[in-house]
Amino acid sequence: MQLGLLALKNENSEQVKGIKYDENVQMSDVINNLPFKLTKAQLRVLEDINKDMENEKPMNRLLQGDVGSGKTVVSMVAAYKAVKSGYQVAVLAPTMILAKQHVQNYKRTLEQYGIVCEELVGGMTAKRKREVLEKVENGEVDILIGTHALLEENVVFKKLGLVVTDEQHRFGVKQRAKIVAKGDNPDVLVMTATPIPRTLALILYGDLDISIIDELPPNRKKVETYAVSKRYEERVNNFIKEQVSNGRQAYIVCPLVEEGEDESTANLKAVTEIYEKYKNEVFKDFTVEYLHGKMKSKDKDEIMTRFKNGEIQILISTTVIEVGVDVPNASVMVIENAERFGLAQLHQLRGRVGRGEYASYCILKYNGGSDITRQRMETMTKADNGFVIAEKDLELRGSGEFFGTKQHGLPEFKIANLFQDMNELKEVQSLAIEIIQKDPKLEKGENKALKLLVRENFTSKSELSI
Repeated sequence: MQLGLLALKNENSEQVKGIKYDENVQMSDVINNLPFKLTKAQLRVLEDINKDMENEKPMNRLLQGDVGSGKTVVSMVAAYKAVKSGYQVAVLAPTMILAKQHVQNYKRTLEQYGIVCEELVGGMTAKRKREVLEKVENGEVDILIGTHALLEENVVFKKLGLVVTDEQHRFGVKQRAKIVAKGDNPDVLVMTATPIPRTLALILYGDLDISIIDELPPNRKKVETYAVSKRYEERVNNFIKEQVSNGRQAYIVCPLVEEGEDESTANLKAVTEIYEKYKNEVFKDFTVEYLHGKMKSKDKDEIMTRFKNGEIQILISTTVIEVGVDVPNASVMVIENAERFGLAQLHQLRGRVGRGEYASYCILKYNGGSDITRQRMETMTKADNGFVIAEKDLELRGSGEFFGTKQHGLPEFKIANLFQDMNELKEVQSLAIEIIQKDPKLEKGENKALKLLVRENFTSKSELSI
């Protein structure tokens, strides 16, 4: 796997000439006009990106940043440079509601510079879609933001220069290659809020350079986190009532969709069951709705939009709400059966609140008192840095659940524990670097078997010529 990734990285950097952007287009033109100050970490990352963009080697950069650290604004500044240098930008988002949110944010920030942003999502009328596609092909649209719809063949850019993908784990390497192919070696910026310890990121994303935003903007509220057992249920419910009566909104997150989905989890409350109870008994004076992954996208988007607009006061949901949606008025997140979630996931969920001016709270309701459960709950109440939490998660749970290899389109491989075996992995990586330096195309006799393995596992990547 390491050899394959390194070969990919070499191919990308050596033979391929990318775009050298105009040095006279200054990122500071946008930065100085923003209604808030960027953090040192954001400025440092933008410096990396600016260097990449002014270099003729194509940029392939992974931007990691905790929930709410301000990755989107970094991508907007990069998009500004690309457009003002005469190129188009494609922004790929995992869900329709996120794509729409990006469109709003991009327009708000960039339209004043005469930059045209459009969206392309499923569910648009055929006529509207045709209009947008035509404008993109004619170069009348500078930035196209959308979901998987961007990957379709009928999406043709006049001059694509920058591809931004949000939440990389939702898009495999193959999908990234698909959209990149729509331009002539465009620059690529991959953003993720999944905090992967740096050492591990270097091993899993060996084909990308890595930048990390490791500080939160000063206006971000710390989310007060409490872990409570069953017997606090009534107190928790009263707290939710109090917050909602004061005009706030609340999320209640559950791990399962309907009863009996898995016999061993019969004790878990399903979304639909909890919804009935909360709507008709506990919170009958409030508007309560529910959301889960098995609903149609259109229905999910509609409910999220109503929640965002304040029409729904309490939203009961599975983890489908974990990525990126901004509801500044939501101040409470209650997680049922918190022991069932990974720490990194709990941290991502917690990041859905505390996005506005109000004090915000995350309440973890857990069952069972095993040592590991207690340690995990304690980690969540004490730590609020995603990277610290990710390290702890790996240590306590092992890597099996931390990553599905399918998620990043890498070859399937079974591995003991990415956390405990980090030293071996680093050793393997340096060996792979050594081999590739001596024999970039793996042509020597002793590397024949390795070459076959790399080919076998990376066949889908048309760009790999080993």
